[in-house]
Amino acid sequence: MRFPLGFCCVYFFCFIILGSLTSPAQAEIKKISAVASFSIIGDLVQQVGGDHVGVTMIVGPEEDAHVYQPSPADARKIAQAEIIFINGLGFEGWLSRLINVTKSKGIVVDLSKKIKAQERLGEVDPHVWQDVNNVKIYTQEICQALIAIDPNNSADYQKNSQLYIETLSKLDNEIIESLATIPLDDRRVVSTHDAFGYFSARYGIAFLAPQGVSTEAEASARDIARIIDAAKAQKVKAVFLENVADPRLAKRISAETKAHLGGTLYSDSLTSAKGDGGTYLEMMRHNVKEIVRALKP
Repeated sequence: MRFPLGFCCVYFFCFIILGSLTSPAQAEIKKISAVASFSIIGDLVQQVGGDHVGVTMIVGPEEDAHVYQPSPADARKIAQAEIIFINGLGFEGWLSRLINVTKSKGIVVDLSKKIKAQERLGEVDPHVWQDVNNVKIYTQEICQALIAIDPNNSADYQKNSQLYIETLSKLDNEIIESLATIPLDDRRVVSTHDAFGYFSARYGIAFLAPQGVSTEAEASARDIARIIDAAKAQKVKAVFLENVADPRLAKRISAETKAHLGGTLYSDSLTSAKGDGGTYLEMMRHNVKEIVRALKP
């Protein structure tokens, strides 16, 4: 049987269109739209979510979440998100207003709700990720939150989180072994703001800082003088810069105490992917490397 040429052309194009709609290779898999409040959480969500989650961040690498000013683009991210991961403990004080203004219907997941928070000079310390064991809890919380909204991929989320927790356990041991090379009497350093309390409690390095747990308020002359006096009295051997802080303060303290000016520590933010702290694992390894380099005999 012969068909008219016009009929054959229509049939051919219909076949192509239907094939493109039904072919698994051509179909685009919809990802869960997730927003992370800042770069460290963004990395953790990506580690657990894998290919099933599209992660965007509000506060990106090398930016300070304490003093961040949200933009209209951030409002759009929040409005379109299915799930929003935050640190909590007052770290992103501006974020609740942003969520309310956008009338977001995304599920808000406070990752720190099961963390036993510390207080520093009467303020809650939000920098819980400086203890690797706390990040294991974050990882579990992310896994459960993703399973709740995407149960079809629960096996992948569980597998990813378990593998990452095992990696975190190895990292925790690495840190303890590396810092064991530093004499107990030399385990005192100065940082710009009080972001390493959890690191100190877990790994035994004492940090002095002229600024409190937030970088919002500048250190007063009295605070700086207090840290300089304490650093001299305790014979602090190193003063560290921070990637989210003005380096002039650390340089001044180093000059006045004669303590060695160490490298840059990553406290509240990752670096870009090209930097040496582009992931949480890289960030922690970098910090430990800098501390050991400055303090090891």
